[in-house]
Amino acid sequence: MQINDKSGYKKYYAAEDRYEQVPFKRCGHSGIQLPMISLGLWHNFGHADDLLKAQNILRTAFDLGVVHFDLANNYGPPFGAAETNFGRLFNEDFLPYRDELFISSKAGYDMWPGPYGNLGSRKYLISSLDQSLKRMNLDYVDLFYHHRPDPDTPLEETMGALDHIVRSGKALYVGISNYPADLAEKAIKILNELGTPCLIHQARYSMFDRWVEDGLLDVLDQYGVGCIAFSPLEQGMLTNKYVHGIPEDSRAAKGMTYLQREAVEQKLEAIKALHQVASDRGQSLSEMAIAWLLKDQRLTSVLVGVSTPDQLKANVNGLTNLEFSADELQAIRKVLEA
Repeated sequence: MQINDKSGYKKYYAAEDRYEQVPFKRCGHSGIQLPMISLGLWHNFGHADDLLKAQNILRTAFDLGVVHFDLANNYGPPFGAAETNFGRLFNEDFLPYRDELFISSKAGYDMWPGPYGNLGSRKYLISSLDQSLKRMNLDYVDLFYHHRPDPDTPLEETMGALDHIVRSGKALYVGISNYPADLAEKAIKILNELGTPCLIHQARYSMFDRWVEDGLLDVLDQYGVGCIAFSPLEQGMLTNKYVHGIPEDSRAAKGMTYLQREAVEQKLEAIKALHQVASDRGQSLSEMAIAWLLKDQRLTSVLVGVSTPDQLKANVNGLTNLEFSADELQAIRKVLEA
């Protein structure tokens, strides 16, 4: 919701019905509930992007009740840019609503030169979060993740750093991301022993990438840890964009990072078949792909990245039909296992 003042600036006032749009779901055994759709700032919030468009996306999200904004230290480009831009927009629009927002960031991938700007040491994690808080103009984040496992740093050191971060007041909760099932279980046990339980695991999960089903979801369920899925649309493959082939203006046609033409070509028949199932359900393929993930009670939320407010609205629309018949599930299973 926007209101013009005398200078022409459109001051933001949040929609009064913002909690009537997106359902919330409890995160594991914690006291936290998250919207079933969360907004990721991985793309479209860097210095090369349109800041006004980014502002409109954030405003639309909050008006819909999507109160969880997910960042990381190296989102951009360049590294840190998404957090810097978010900090500007937070001060401009969302400062009055800070206690309604659930803001997360991460560290674990390459961020600055030298041995202290990567992976999982105590020095890197604490320093990185300090930098993130400055960029975002925040006193604390609601959730801080270790972004990926570190094969060399002792897990006790990494988890100990997360525990320290919570006890220092720089984060309210901590989580892990991209951890395989066995390592996730070890990390969760260490955090439990330290008295700072793991809130959530962020994992890549979609119809075309189901590795979390091989034990990870069972581990998280056993220990009462939530799960949030990123890349639920497989970089756009699970949308209507590729139903009739590869458009010349698409990410796959341009060979952009994370989505190559060959990968889409290998999935074209599956995309078409899944699109037909979605159409029969009265949904777009992207709506069904999100609903298919959220049908699993072990999933807390689905993390989406969008380039327009309308894309976000379409993703939210997928929450209107989360029920699947046995025949629909069988049809989907047949496609995915082909």
